[in-house]
Parts: sequence; structure tokens; C-alpha cells
Amino acid sequence: MSRYDSRSADPSSYRDRRSDSGLGAPAASTGYGGSSIKNHDDGGSGSPRKINLDGLSHFEKNFYTESPSVRAMTEAEVDEYRLRREITVEGRDVPKPVKTFNDVGFPEYVLEEVKKAGFVEPTPIQSQGWPMALKGRDLIGIAETGSGKTLAYLLPAIVHVNAQPILDPGDGPIVLVLAPTRELAVQIQQECTKFGASSRIKSTCIYGGVPKGPQVRDLQKGVEIVIATPGRLIDMLESHHTNLRRVTYLVLDEADRMLDMGFDPQIRKIVSQIRPDRQTLYWSATWPKEVEQLARKFLYDPYKVIIGSEDLKANHAIKQYVDIVPEKQKYDKLVKLLEDIMDGSRILIFMDTKKGCDQITRQLRMDGWPALSIHGDKSQAERDWVLSEFKSGKSPIMTATDVAARGLDVKDVKYVINYDFPGSLEDYVHRIGRTGRAGAKGTAYTFFTAANARFAKELITILEEAGQRVSPDLAAMGRGAPPPPSGGFRDRGKGYGSGRPWS
Repeated sequence: MSRYDSRSADPSSYRDRRSDSGLGAPAASTGYGGSSIKNHDDGGSGSPRKINLDGLSHFEKNFYTESPSVRAMTEAEVDEYRLRREITVEGRDVPKPVKTFNDVGFPEYVLEEVKKAGFVEPTPIQSQGWPMALKGRDLIGIAETGSGKTLAYLLPAIVHVNAQPILDPGDGPIVLVLAPTRELAVQIQQECTKFGASSRIKSTCIYGGVPKGPQVRDLQKGVEIVIATPGRLIDMLESHHTNLRRVTYLVLDEADRMLDMGFDPQIRKIVSQIRPDRQTLYWSATWPKEVEQLARKFLYDPYKVIIGSEDLKANHAIKQYVDIVPEKQKYDKLVKLLEDIMDGSRILIFMDTKKGCDQITRQLRMDGWPALSIHGDKSQAERDWVLSEFKSGKSPIMTATDVAARGLDVKDVKYVINYDFPGSLEDYVHRIGRTGRAGAKGTAYTFFTAANARFAKELITILEEAGQRVSPDLAAMGRGAPPPPSGGFRDRGKGYGSGRPWS
């Protein structure tokens, strides 16, 4: 039996979700009013804060017991393991990392799902993040997309839910996951459904662009886990379709992207309605000042785990080519590139604007290329259909705005093309990160114009860190020189598919 399956408290107050799928015995009242909450999170992440918990029921959040094999690890062995897996930690009383799934002590029904999914060992973020999350402390996790962070917070969330009193009719969720985009929210819920099914944990996905009816019905029936984009969740709260009185486990996923998209006020409004002694897990791929400031506002005495480096860097499994191209030549360059690399593999092409996305897609289709597009003005039904066509390979070319840069989990994207260079280096890293996932190799091609010159220096840093070749023309732009008049690709007769692309 897992050490999470037995509780010292009154066992009758907990629900065996494997045998009971309804809202059963009444839970202890939280006594916590939604809109009247005062959140005392103004102190820094390391400073003590005053929390008024009058009327709030106690809840469990520390479920971690160190396994004998982990306990036996010496400090030298821990340091060597963290160094080898590029794990950096900060904080008070940081637990040792776990090396195997059995070291974590997850319930058997959770482990069965993990084995079914074909995972061999924990990823670095899971190895260190699971013990941290299970101890019930606040957590900052910095790791690139595709690193396994979704399960790093979802599996502890399942353990957390299973230890709480069952939902009373009218109760809101126990776990709230905030995500920046519909695509990421849907992806998280798919994982939640897969790994929470054996516990009969119910979840729903709350996002805009679709009718509210089904989402409202899910909330009214009662769900333990809500995955939501901030705007639609606030709509549901203001319409009194749900409340956050029961939330004791809060996840902010892709926090940097949420801030990029201007969600800071919505996030603050939502968090102000959650009890201040909750557990908060804060995930980001990058660590700019704005992200750090938000973390200081919402977290108390957190652990911090960094996989790789806090500095922005690209996945080393991705081969990166940057071509300096005049704006007017980009479409011709795109067609030439597609002629050389098109082999039936999935190709994801990023544009800056919705209008540009539709224009290039129309032009590609007129020229006989099997392309579809996805962006924020498309209906959710159309976006779902385009994604399904792309995932199945029926339409192997998909153009997209940055709505697909994060949260788009499509296996076997072989090529990413930045037709337009993004507005930040963070977005560049996330765009190309749609390939080279889960240990696979990938290739990213980028069209770089005179208008992008201000990004040259930082882009060179990312390329050099990943061991990629920097062309003389890009290097010159990084030093402040104007771009070559004809562009970097000088038609030297070297095809993209020749094994020496863009040299």
C-alpha cells in the first residue's frame, strides 16, 4: 500500500474515489467567502506574512515520506545526480531528488497509469519537483517546454485531491490550474483525465471561444480540478457558476506567457479569491523580472528548481538555421525551402499576424501545398479540426500565430519555420521548441530581416550556447552592421536538402 493511502486523520472524512463517483458525504465548511477575501501575500517570497485563517478549515498538504533508497543517498551522491541532470535548487530544507517512480511513493493506481504511458524514469523536473510539491510547500519551477512539467504538478495534485474532504454540492474545485491559451488548457486536461481516471477525479476545462453551457454544467455538477484561461474563469466567477472557496492547490502554468499576453490583472483578481494558506506552484520557462515580481507577490517561502539555466536557451536537440532575407523575398524562400524538406513530415510555420497567417496559407494552397492555418480569430471548432488534421498528417503543413507557440503538443513535428521573427527571444525559443520534443531531433529555420536587427545580438547568444553555426552576415548584424542588400541566402546552388542547408 502507498504511504499516501493511509491518513492519520479521521478516514471517514476522505473519499475513496475509486469506488465512489458522486458527491457524497458533506465536507467540512471552509467558511471562506469568495469575493470578500483579503489576500495577505504582499511580503517577499522569503519574508514571513500575516495570514488571517479565522473560520478556515484545516487541510492536508504534506504527503511526502522519503523512501529508504532516497534517504540512503549521501550529499555527494545528491550533488552528482543534480549536476548530471542539470538540476539547480534553492530554498530551505530542499528534499533530495528521486531517481525512480517507486521512490516517490505514488499510489499504485497512479503508478499504473505512469507505466501505461511508457515512461521509463522521471524527467529532471519530475525527479526534483515531485518531492518538493508533495511536501506541500510553494514551488517555483523553471524548465523548458516538453520537459515533463505537466505531470510534475498533476500527479501531486491527484494525491492532494484524494486527501481532501469530498466536494459538497455547490463547492468549487480543490485544484485550479491557470494556463495562458486554450490549446495548453486542453492539453493539460487530457493529461488530467488520463492520470486522474483511476481515482474518479473529475476535471473540466474552462476557456473562451466556445459556448459556456457545457462548461457551466460541469462546474455545477462538481469537479475537483479546473484548468482554465484567466478571462473565461473570471466570467464564470462573476456569473456565480463557480467559486474558489475550496481551492487549496493552485498552479500557474506558463506564467511568463500569461504576463506576455497581459493577464497580470486577471491573475491577481483570481488569486485574491483563494485562501492565502493554499499551496502554489508557479511554472515558467523563463525568469524575467516581471515573472519574479509576480512570484514574490503570490508565493511564500518557496522552493525553486531550475532545469538547465535561468538564462534563455534553446533545446540542444534542435538544429537551428537563420537566413537573412529581404522581406519581399520571404515567400519565394519559403517555397524553395518546402520543396527541399517536404517529405510528408509535419511542418509548423509561424507568422506574426492573423492576416499574414491567412494570406500565406491561401497562397500556399493555391500553389498546391497542403496547408491549413490556426490563430486566435478562428472558432474553437475550426482550431480543433485544423489541429486534428495536422496531428493525423492529413495536412502536414500548418501555419500559426503565437497562439500555437506554447501548449501545442503535437508529436513528430520535424520542422519549424519562423516566417516572421517573433517579438521576443523567449517566443523564439518556445516556437522552435515545438520540434525536438521528448528526446527527438528537430530542425528550425528562421527568416531574419533588417527589421529584426535589434534581436541579432541576443539571437547569436542563443545560437552559440546551443553550438549552432552563426553566419558571417548575422554576426555582422550583431555588431551593428546593416544587413546585406541581397539577403544572406545567395543562391550558391546549395539546396536546403543537400545536407548543408543555409550555409
